[in-house]
Amino acid sequence: MFNYLLNRLVVNIPTLFAILLAVFLLINIAPGDPVDAFVPPSASLTIEQKEILRHELGLDRPLPVRFVLWVKQVAVGDLGYRYKDGTKVISEIAQRVPPTLMLAFAGLAGGSLLGIVLGIFSARRYNTAIDHGLSLLAYLAISCPAFLVGILGLYVFSLQLGWFPAGGYSTPGRDGWSDIAYHLILPAAALSVQFVAILMRYTRAGLLEVMTQDYIRTATAKGLSSRAVILRHAFPNVLIPLVTVIAANFGALIGGAVFVETVFSWPGMGTLFLDGIESRDYPLIMGIALFMAFAILAVNMLTDIIYSWIDPRITLR
Repeated sequence: MFNYLLNRLVVNIPTLFAILLAVFLLINIAPGDPVDAFVPPSASLTIEQKEILRHELGLDRPLPVRFVLWVKQVAVGDLGYRYKDGTKVISEIAQRVPPTLMLAFAGLAGGSLLGIVLGIFSARRYNTAIDHGLSLLAYLAISCPAFLVGILGLYVFSLQLGWFPAGGYSTPGRDGWSDIAYHLILPAAALSVQFVAILMRYTRAGLLEVMTQDYIRTATAKGLSSRAVILRHAFPNVLIPLVTVIAANFGALIGGAVFVETVFSWPGMGTLFLDGIESRDYPLIMGIALFMAFAILAVNMLTDIIYSWIDPRITLR
């Protein structure tokens, strides 16, 4: 296990470096000037004053120099300061990480459970009206972007039915876990709709393929019920591809949180990321990119460990 973690660390460090370099280049070649973004329109600055600000922010240095300096800061745990208000980037991110992780893992857990259950249900009723209906709903869900699902869910379940709050992290004056969970249900459901559909299709396809194997016929011939055959013999053999799908979609859930958090006014990384883009806040954007890349690489490493736990034949080297 130690050798595996060491090897993955050796591979992940250059990968992380390449991702951050790509993000750094993209945000710097994008149109817009950070000085123009955070200076109020009412402040009529001269060209000389703007150049002074650019020098104080280090924006007049060559791109390679700026990137190397930023990497050196990160190496000692310093993500720099925001252009917008001078606050520490690491402090801003630390405040927003818990709500985003809460939203992402709620969508991941709820979506995994519902997607797998619907996939098993659809496979057991293969080529029936129920199977065709679930497949149609899955195709529709996959085609709907997260922000559209969020807007529709907000309109129907909040504004029309009044079942859930219209947004926010908690009710003012009530900050208990039950109230936070109540506010979390609708955003997490909107975030996981596409994920549920994808996982349902993979579960259904995997079970239909496994059900044609000889050991399944043997289990059926022994008199086991259809439910027992699927849960005890067929489903364990489709777990590895399902774990792969779940891990691969974790990054999509984090990315979708940007739109869902905006729709539901959820105070997470998504709204902070949009604020950084609007204000051309390069240190903040790079800090968020670092966190997201690190989280996705960590989940991929964890996925390999889960593989070895599910199937003892898989060894980590």
